[in-house]
Amino acid sequence: MSIITLKSQADIHEALKRIEDSAARAQEALAALPPSPLQALEAIKFQPIGSHPLDDRPLNIIEQVNQTFTYLVAVKAADLLMQWHPEARGFRLAPGAHAPRGTLDVESLEPGLVGAETFAAVRPENNRKLANDLAKLESRPEHHRYAFFMSPMFPKTERLPSKEREGVKVYSIALEA
Repeated sequence: MSIITLKSQADIHEALKRIEDSAARAQEALAALPPSPLQALEAIKFQPIGSHPLDDRPLNIIEQVNQTFTYLVAVKAADLLMQWHPEARGFRLAPGAHAPRGTLDVESLEPGLVGAETFAAVRPENNRKLANDLAKLESRPEHHRYAFFMSPMFPKTERLPSKEREGVKVYSIALEA
């Protein structure tokens, strides 16, 4: 799991470009799959024909899809947070299940100022992901706390006050800006 630091709009743009380039390479790999349906699925599941969305290292396509959306929502959340909280001096991103214990997916470089959890799912209720993120954030000391998610059920970037709890703001993130 990669930890990245984003301090400027140029950093955001570069991270989004790397994610897009990685997705383009995956699309090429998918186009070159063997004609046998089971061999094609085997390659998608087990062969390192994809790549990490930010690091230059191979992954299977299934893992690339998961990592792509994990990082995409975190980078897009950091972009919004950078606009809303310029005093944060930038953000450290460590999204996903392998983030160091005690850290959040997105944390301001200014200690204690902004913290966020991020995820992508078909529905935010899947696996109680949103509920679990809200519970984690409720006890956090950061002055500004957010939960961001990407879901086809919520296709726009917008605040969702009906999902908020204990001062944690909730936003859906659109795939396209």
